[in-house]
Amino acid sequence: MSARRRLCVFAVFAVLASLFPSGCGSPHGQPGTNSEILAPNEVLDFSVLYAQNCAACHGTEGRGGAAIALANPVYLALADDAAIRKAIANGVSGTSMPAFAHGAGGMLTDKQIDVIASEIRTRWSKPGFLIGTNPPSYAAKSTGDAQRGEGAFKVYCESCHGPNGRGGQKASAVTNDSFLALVSDQGLRTIVIAGRPELGAPDWRGNVAGKPISEQEVTDIVAWLASQRAKNPGQPYSVSSYSQQQELDDDKRK
Repeated sequence: MSARRRLCVFAVFAVLASLFPSGCGSPHGQPGTNSEILAPNEVLDFSVLYAQNCAACHGTEGRGGAAIALANPVYLALADDAAIRKAIANGVSGTSMPAFAHGAGGMLTDKQIDVIASEIRTRWSKPGFLIGTNPPSYAAKSTGDAQRGEGAFKVYCESCHGPNGRGGQKASAVTNDSFLALVSDQGLRTIVIAGRPELGAPDWRGNVAGKPISEQEVTDIVAWLASQRAKNPGQPYSVSSYSQQQELDDDKRK
């Protein structure tokens, strides 16, 4: 082989070596160091877990959506770690919040639920945020009175949510059958106390200037709202009305 030809062959090998620097270092068919795909139950990255399980309802970065904002320091100052973890693991019965724990029929391990619960607080809470404010308790301490609650609603809520909670110019209806069918009493209490800042709804201190809603008034407002729930939400007719409508339709067909 001539010297010129040998130089050309070496040049070709040099180019190939530069294009495939690891070709001789990794056995054929063996995956690279960072190519392993984790099984779903091994994922412990909060960003991934939150995006896959929470963001659709609670919004990107906890900013709120169909459900309340989790990145609300008032909410996180009221709800303790046990309450947040319980809601994630077991869901909220009678609402659209499902259970995520394996033991409750969900897809997440205990460790994954721990990651979500702890990171929500770590990322979005503000320690000491409510010091000196004396907020109402997260859970009700007494039985509410719906009649008193109706009066309290008029004082604190009607200006935005309209008479009887049927909706106003500033806020939507809160006595809507569909809304009340999808929210628990605790959910109502949480909204009354913590507000929904992502929707412009104030917390318990901001409805009437200089007059925060008291512990008992919150409980009474929730009792009144709960009393407005339809017995058969989503059903356009009562059983008797439905029967009457059927008879009318039958008569028209004769």
